[in-house]
Amino acid sequence: MSFFSGLLASVFERSHRKAISDKAEGHTTNELCRQLLSSHGEVSGSTLARLILDRYSAMDVSEKQAFFEFMTHSLEIDPQAVQNTLTAYGDAPSKKTYRAFAQACEPQRQELARRLNQVPGGTGQLVAMRKDLLSMLRDQPALEPLDVDFQHLFTSWFNRGFLVLRPINWSSPANILEKIIAYEAVHAIDSWDDLRRRVQPADRRCFGFFHPAMQDEPLIFVEVALTKGTPNSVQALLADGRNAINAEDADTAVFYSISNCQAGLAGISFGNSLIKQVVADLSRDLPGLKTFVTLSPIPGLNKWRATANPKTAAEADQTAIAAHYLLEAKRPDGIPFDPVARFHLGNGAMVHAVHAGADLSPNGMRQSSGVMVNYLYDLSQISKNHELFVGEKTVVASAEVRALSASCGLEV
Repeated sequence: MSFFSGLLASVFERSHRKAISDKAEGHTTNELCRQLLSSHGEVSGSTLARLILDRYSAMDVSEKQAFFEFMTHSLEIDPQAVQNTLTAYGDAPSKKTYRAFAQACEPQRQELARRLNQVPGGTGQLVAMRKDLLSMLRDQPALEPLDVDFQHLFTSWFNRGFLVLRPINWSSPANILEKIIAYEAVHAIDSWDDLRRRVQPADRRCFGFFHPAMQDEPLIFVEVALTKGTPNSVQALLADGRNAINAEDADTAVFYSISNCQAGLAGISFGNSLIKQVVADLSRDLPGLKTFVTLSPIPGLNKWRATANPKTAAEADQTAIAAHYLLEAKRPDGIPFDPVARFHLGNGAMVHAVHAGADLSPNGMRQSSGVMVNYLYDLSQISKNHELFVGEKTVVASAEVRALSASCGLEV
């Protein structure tokens, strides 16, 4: 009986979905969105959500912009309702008046996104939708409130409690390895052989964060080299034919590439949690590791250098200029210009050492004339360094780097 009951239920559900799809043919996407917001049935809701997402994926740029304008302006909060419900809550605080206020404060577009997220694959499609939105914001600032809502939802949906850290190695599924090649944003992976050199040897590790709703899509990944001592050149780390060491012989873990994979999740921070989890896992598995550092690019150096005194900059030592830039070049809010510096300093690292000729690739030469930097994650100082940076905007650096900065003779 249970078999036939399930069969009948499945037939009924398919028939019901087809009826909803047929009925939707004469309606615009915006009308379907309003129907979805008023729908209470699970089957009808998921069918409408699927139709809306399918229609969105087939839109051209102008149609997507019109859809975003609909979400921004037609599914907005009612300011008067917010004021009225706030007054009512202030006059008589209760569960009922607070619920009314909370509902008035939430725009319908947030609920629309939640309902679109109920179908398989919906999360990834919404992330791709925000990627499209971000590409329009510079020319369409009126759409910014919609992005605030996307960020609000994604911060909840992609919080650390939902993320799964997975090791990535040569035995990982091919579709995951292909995405590591595609998403590598710091040091390009030129071939499958190049990828093998990064994930197969005993002294190499790669880890990625994944979300249960996007199991085949890494959100962010980090490549790690296990070494003896702190490296000063990415060419040496990635050299073809280098001599690998046993993981147990390493005393240093080097984070040499961290790549965010989903443009639609820009501004949703995973890096801090990723580094902390990888450090914890490596420390557990390899107790001989005592030092955790990065070998990082300095992407804003040459752009900033062009604004410095040309004569002085030409005469100054490359590493001295880089040290000065990392310590002294700051935005009006007092935070460093360099985005990689902001990331690591905000996570509690310190500027440890600067190296000339460390990245001779075309990208490395274009960004920083080949200079790279080690950020040191001293586990006993991370919390203190983080507080100094966030609270007082202090860039914590080694005495060596401070001396280099002082020697360059440049003014910010």
